[in-house]
Amino acid sequence: MKINRLDSRDSKFQADLDKILAWESVSDDAVFNTVNEILLAVKNDGDLALLDYSRRLDGHEANTGADLELPSSRLQQAYEEISVAQQSALEQAAERIRGYAEHQKLESWEYVEADGTLLGQQINSLDRVGLYVPGGKAAYPSSVLMNAIPAAVAGVRELIMVVPTPQGVINEMVLAAAHICGVDRVFTIGGAQAVAALAYGTETVPAVDKIVGPGNIYVATAKRMVFGTVGIDMIAGPSEILVICDGKTDPDWIAMDLFSQAEHDEDAQAILLSPDADFLDRVAQSIERLIEEMPRKQIIDESMSARGALIRVADLDDAVEVANYIAPEHLELSVENAQQLAKSIRHAGAIFLGRYTAEALGDYCAGPNHVLPTSRTARFSSPLGVYDFQKRSSLIGCSADGASELGKIASTLARGEGLVAHARSAENRIK
Repeated sequence: MKINRLDSRDSKFQADLDKILAWESVSDDAVFNTVNEILLAVKNDGDLALLDYSRRLDGHEANTGADLELPSSRLQQAYEEISVAQQSALEQAAERIRGYAEHQKLESWEYVEADGTLLGQQINSLDRVGLYVPGGKAAYPSSVLMNAIPAAVAGVRELIMVVPTPQGVINEMVLAAAHICGVDRVFTIGGAQAVAALAYGTETVPAVDKIVGPGNIYVATAKRMVFGTVGIDMIAGPSEILVICDGKTDPDWIAMDLFSQAEHDEDAQAILLSPDADFLDRVAQSIERLIEEMPRKQIIDESMSARGALIRVADLDDAVEVANYIAPEHLELSVENAQQLAKSIRHAGAIFLGRYTAEALGDYCAGPNHVLPTSRTARFSSPLGVYDFQKRSSLIGCSADGASELGKIASTLARGEGLVAHARSAENRIK
């Protein structure tokens, strides 16, 4: 494998780094036009279009919209038929995710000023949320847990899950996870047509207030295009991991940590920063040896050859500076005093502290959400959480005295803007 080797002290470092980080998330015209056609068809023709696209694109034969829905008993059946070990793993992961999510709940608050004016904020949950879950061979029960549990903790009244079943392939663990999370309704649809159904509603699929969950480029494009009609969580790019290591961790551990994200797909990104040049060489040797054991060897090879990198930095302070520029989805701090170093990290989706904290634990069961900002968007966005399923309303309640005093201020500002009706509305309350 030919993996990129960079040095932060080289004059061309920034240009070389930017080239490796570059990833185009915008759909090409062909994808855009296809998705636009699907969205319009489902919006205008409802179940008829949904059934047609499911048949043509997923090979899923159904005669009516009702045939696309799985009964709740089917979810319970899936739970009962998976192994006891799988049941236990799902239950334990769900419990940890729920426990973490409980700490994120926003609460209403208010205060009363001296003149009796009340100000505050009222918190409410969304009414109905759509959960998009990849299906078929690329099935992720962990995505069900990570998307459904925070929504449930937030108090969302109804959870609608869509999961594609290409050629009728159903993943039992995905359905079992839906059962554990208390998902209300499950539809066996996927792709842009599922996003359209959730956004606009059909005769069978109810319209939702927000759509969350990962998908392919067609799903991501559809989510981008329906935003405004509904809310979305984010437009996710390929998986990323950035490791900062002081050279004292087992190089085999680091190599496998890099593989853990590189195996997702060919566009995934795995980068290691270290001030120890000898350690970078040892990790490179581990990569060459361990990749031969990987079932997804070809994907890892392509990912790390195209977008991976081993980067020598001057010291750990330099590593932090580079990391904050990259703003990775996952950041492992495989160093002594990782908690202290983390205080200098300003941009990262999730930070994994110390040599024993593998990123993979965060993907499944640590507790924090694995739906994270990618493609440097951690500079301005955050992991999915309970707060994404809650909304805030401002509370303003004026006393007579408060209305009089605020009215004088508002009147002056409104007349300054030439908005006389605003001014007179406020002036009516002035004593």
